[in-house]
Amino acid sequence: MMAGLLLARAGIRVTVLEKHTDFLRDFRGDTVHPSTLRLLDELGLAEQFARLPHTRLERRSLRINEKTVLAADFGRIPGPYKYMAMVPQWEFLDLLARAAAAEPSFELRLGTEFVGLTNDSGRVDGVRIRGADGAEETLSADLVLACDGRGSAARAAAGLRARSMEVPMDVWWVRVPVAADARHNGAVSGRFEAGRAAVCMDRGDYYQTSFLIPKGADARLRKNEIQWLRTHLAELFGWDAEVLAAIGGWEDVKLLEVTMGRLPRWHVPGLLCLGDAAHPMSPVGGVGVNLAIQDAVAAARLLAGPLRRGRTTTADLDRVQRRRMLPTAFTQRIQQREHATLLRPALDGTLSKPPAHLALIDRFPPLAGVAAYLGGVGIRPERAPAFARR
Repeated sequence: MMAGLLLARAGIRVTVLEKHTDFLRDFRGDTVHPSTLRLLDELGLAEQFARLPHTRLERRSLRINEKTVLAADFGRIPGPYKYMAMVPQWEFLDLLARAAAAEPSFELRLGTEFVGLTNDSGRVDGVRIRGADGAEETLSADLVLACDGRGSAARAAAGLRARSMEVPMDVWWVRVPVAADARHNGAVSGRFEAGRAAVCMDRGDYYQTSFLIPKGADARLRKNEIQWLRTHLAELFGWDAEVLAAIGGWEDVKLLEVTMGRLPRWHVPGLLCLGDAAHPMSPVGGVGVNLAIQDAVAAARLLAGPLRRGRTTTADLDRVQRRRMLPTAFTQRIQQREHATLLRPALDGTLSKPPAHLALIDRFPPLAGVAAYLGGVGIRPERAPAFARR
């Protein structure tokens, strides 16, 4: 959606395809980092974004066994956006869709499913799609951007394969209602103990809660009664039985099969993968959405000119990958460190104290600003191209 908005503002005809008839999907990445907030400001969308229902996270703390440690302090980073916004992703997508709809060269087709790619002499030149009525058609394109996530069908159709990285966990997502007398602060609370780990986000009337399980353990653990999960959540977060009774059964618990990896090559002639389609990210840090947006900005800046002149070349697509490879690899390396030093020990029962890097940040608070900058802004942040600013 961001790539479509930016390219449409460059005067390029863009069609965005979405399989569903709306964006209303639960348990998606809802974190909007300072780098994205600054981008929205440059695009003239800051005031509209501020009117969306959201909360601000200014500090990130984790409770590890019985000790609470400061992991990031966004108040210490430079610039006007010293926080991370927690906003329902469907609200964010609707905002971008409304902004893009103002551009005469933009079209959003909801209820339209990707079926396959079309090729001309070894070059992708369009897509086969299926509408809500079941009818199929072909849509020609000078360039196809595959932005369809970690299970990208377009990536698979292009014959591109990611190199997988080992991850120690999968995630159960579940909603837990907020008690009527609870105080709200929009906080993100992480609990890590020897043998279990969970994170919850205060979403106003409910807690969006992720309970981490060992990789591949979903089927085995679902053989327990649902009270098994309720008990763990009660002990981790102090929620009472009345609140947790809202988790009626395992059908209320959604599985996220965590994958992580990176394509050696993000493109073939006529097609470029962005975001999780190019580099599936771990949910650690909630960085996936923001890294994908950074990819989109780089792609729009580097490809608008070639698209205006005609078709893009392999060299054009490779420039996007080379620009975005360093921040992607750097972020994944940080995630791997968190896996190795915090998540894996928590899940296998060997976590006895905060990892050394978190203990150091907690001891020297200015380092929490560095951690916030690396996670919230990152290396090589992208700025809105001149043609897209309003």
